[in-house]
Amino acid sequence: MSPLAYIVIVIYIAAVIVVGTIMQRYARQGIDAYFLGQRSLPWWALGASGMASNLDVTGTMINTAFIFTLGAMGFFIEIRRGVVLIMAFLMVFMGKWNRRAQVMTLAEWMRFRFGEGRQGNIARLISAISMLVMTIAMITYFCIGAGKFIGEFLGIPAFAGLPSQFWAAALMIFLAMIYTVASGLYGVVWTDVFQGLLIFGTIIFICIMAVTQFSLPETFQVSMPMKDGTFQTIETTREAWTSFIPDWQLGLPEASAYSIYNLFCIAILFYLFKVTIEGSGGAWGYMLQRYLAARSDRDAGLLSMLWTVLLAFRWSFIASIAIMGICIGMSGQVIDDPETVLPVVVNQLIPIGFKGLIIAGLMAASMSTFDSTVNSGASYWVKDIYQTFINPNASNRQLMLHSRGSSILIVVIGLLFSLLIKNINEIWGWITMSISGGLFIPLVVRWYWWRLNGYGFAAGTAAGMVAAVLQKAFFPDIPEYVSFAFSASTSLLFMVLVTVLTRPTDKSVLENFYKITRPFGFWNPVRNALAAVVLEKINAENLRDRIAVCLAVPWQIALFISLMMVVMKRFDNFAILFTIVIVLSICLYFFWYRHLSDEVKVDDTPES
Repeated sequence: MSPLAYIVIVIYIAAVIVVGTIMQRYARQGIDAYFLGQRSLPWWALGASGMASNLDVTGTMINTAFIFTLGAMGFFIEIRRGVVLIMAFLMVFMGKWNRRAQVMTLAEWMRFRFGEGRQGNIARLISAISMLVMTIAMITYFCIGAGKFIGEFLGIPAFAGLPSQFWAAALMIFLAMIYTVASGLYGVVWTDVFQGLLIFGTIIFICIMAVTQFSLPETFQVSMPMKDGTFQTIETTREAWTSFIPDWQLGLPEASAYSIYNLFCIAILFYLFKVTIEGSGGAWGYMLQRYLAARSDRDAGLLSMLWTVLLAFRWSFIASIAIMGICIGMSGQVIDDPETVLPVVVNQLIPIGFKGLIIAGLMAASMSTFDSTVNSGASYWVKDIYQTFINPNASNRQLMLHSRGSSILIVVIGLLFSLLIKNINEIWGWITMSISGGLFIPLVVRWYWWRLNGYGFAAGTAAGMVAAVLQKAFFPDIPEYVSFAFSASTSLLFMVLVTVLTRPTDKSVLENFYKITRPFGFWNPVRNALAAVVLEKINAENLRDRIAVCLAVPWQIALFISLMMVVMKRFDNFAILFTIVIVLSICLYFFWYRHLSDEVKVDDTPES
């Protein structure tokens, strides 16, 4: 890079650290301020922060790899997690359901659902441990992608027997930890807003550059990763590469690392099923944290809408990078490793004057995801393990010390684990399919089945996590759908078995949970105790939400793909998709937006 690029990056890093550390004085008020910003942050800041947190470098690299190799159809593979379809569910009902509990963490929510007794405590402890495992896995994932990307540009050498990408990731982590440890969620959100402006500017610049300077020929070549670690060049056409209608079969070579997606429509249906179930179970980690920090039901809905719309531009950016990567291959050698298309494009095609800005924007994307994950993960140790089970009388000073210390420890463990992973898709596939499969059954059932108790939830969660770890240790190369089925079925079996063999949750706890949350599902033994007028209002809200989520999922998919079609210059496809977006937006206005509530305190008789 040129000296100017380095100067831009240094200025950016200094600005982020200054913004983050300014927020330190707000975080000192206590752990509620440190982890939830005193629930006083505006919805637009939480939504913009969520967008910045979702747009990480690692995810962008793997998503670009799929689009580069498979074209627009690569988008559908990332329905498994990268498209973030869970946002449709959070926007319509999951966001407000979570907010209504007024808790700090997912684990603390377990006491709200299962009571203050033994079963609530067991569910809380197991939930906290599982979330810490997930956090460490996510940190490992971020380290690999950030290390690959930053190592490409900063020229950091291998040292002490450790690869250059390890030290590149360590540098990124150190910079992000300066303000994350000091300022908590205040620092995370406001630095994310600042970084989000830089990220969005980067996206717009790249998209304009791709549309005005690059065009795809009728036929061209892309690279396909193989199972043995090599790469194979394949030929495709512009028509096929830009088509957004999925093929039933991809017909990829069996030796290809992507051959697991050959039965393409079956894979898509499976991912849609998985996302529907996952979305119905709510979020966790930094995504859930934004909703727990929201001021009202209305704010939870609005931050979701902004978050989703901003995320749509990520896919136009990914498509732009993929197109530019293909054009590099047309003028020379095809890029071998699809996961390196992003850094290669930035390195070879971005003008020197803008390279520093682009790299700073992508560093911002990586740091914003990382800081949110760390801050959210540390809350499970501090609030749900240390304060609850180890030192209930801990002073504010002790809690803040553990907040910062646990943040550092989580990061160090995740960084060390990154040395054991070969590529991004390996860790991402395990997180999205195996670990998620082990967690999502109890997380879904807790909302919709009154009979599930704390013992059953804890047993299902623990069994699913153990199954995921065993699968990774002993059967790392099995297909994703098999690993998902293994961990999910293990979790389901233990959850149901333990639930039916132990006593139900106390009726008063269930009634309190239902009156505040008002979920749909199998709650008749609890619902029957409510007055008819209250049930009528709850039923009306539930019906609107079920209709609205069926509109919100295709709305989100059509919105994301339509922006990809613009940079691919398929304006015929864009016209079709954007018409769908407009029609669904009008429907969402009537079934969702105009019913958003300003309610802050939830009572027994909610407004319709």
